Amino acid sequence: MIKILRGLAHKYFSDEEAVILFLILVLGTVFIILFGAMLAPAIAAVIVAFILQGLVTKLNRVGVPEVVSIIGVFLVFLGLLIGFLFGLLPLIWGQVTSLAGEAPRIFRELQTYLELLPQQYPTLISMEGINTIYNQVTTEAGRITQWLVSFSLESIPDVVALLIYMVLLPILVFFFLKDRKVLLGSIARLLPPQRPMMVKIWNEVNLQCANYVRGKAVEILIVGGVTYVAFKFLGVPYAALLSLMVGLSVVIPYIGAAVVTIPVAMIALFAFGWGSQFIWVMVIYGIIQALDGNVLVPLLFSEVNNLHPVAIIIAVLFFGGIWGLWGVFFAIPLATMLKAVFAAWPVNGHQTTGPTEQA
Repeated sequence: MIKILRGLAHKYFSDEEAVILFLILVLGTVFIILFGAMLAPAIAAVIVAFILQGLVTKLNRVGVPEVVSIIGVFLVFLGLLIGFLFGLLPLIWGQVTSLAGEAPRIFRELQTYLELLPQQYPTLISMEGINTIYNQVTTEAGRITQWLVSFSLESIPDVVALLIYMVLLPILVFFFLKDRKVLLGSIARLLPPQRPMMVKIWNEVNLQCANYVRGKAVEILIVGGVTYVAFKFLGVPYAALLSLMVGLSVVIPYIGAAVVTIPVAMIALFAFGWGSQFIWVMVIYGIIQALDGNVLVPLLFSEVNNLHPVAIIIAVLFFGGIWGLWGVFFAIPLATMLKAVFAAWPVNGHQTTGPTEQA
């Protein structure tokens, strides 16, 4: 065993830079796991600044001064944040509470539909199975409804903390944009002066993750906005809530679209029943999903290396289990980073240089 470990150490850790990079990855992961919740505003600000930096760079390339670009992009971000907090968020919360209030009626109608299934398909479905499924669904829905109703004085500390985060977030984003070079220079001084492998990995990750994160943010806005307009035109109840769910579903490839189809179909069914309007809602929803997968995604992610579907699903499960929603959102960038690390990792002290174009 000792001989095997010694051989692996010689093969993969004979380069000093590889050892340093390994320690950085391990310590960084442990630090985020232990202090991620405490530093959530700072981590979120880094992510937002990373997304906005691409727009700042594009404005600089067309001749706009850097200071003007930073201020302009920051003001746009601030306007979107204020619009979300005082426009979209109250609308969505109102629809969530309204949906919770209508939950008993919806489940009564659901029970009526389910009770007809054993009569129509007696060999496939039994009444006992229907009752078991219905009891489980109503129990979970009751817990969610109870949580929504009890959202009162006991949640005031969480609301105050959220408001503090909303104040800290734009401040941190502004300074991360303004002092990006200074902050990156400070970090670089802690690293070895000669770091070809780190430079190669950084350029690859910067290119891949920047394109993915910015493209995913644009995809969420486009898919969610188009869905809201379509559902509002068709008269679908809870259009804002459903469009938010559809927009966020693009974060999880393959799985998200399948999962969010269930609430869309259920609400459309309970609102319109089996009829032409229900069919139109599902057809329009299917068209949006098809255009997203076959037109929008190739346009936004043409420069991103495709991962195998199995790798994507495993990454979503693993990083989602560690970091929750943020882990789900960044599962693919993190998987891409690991792929870049493995590709550039020196074996027996040898490695290939030649960094790719930086985003």
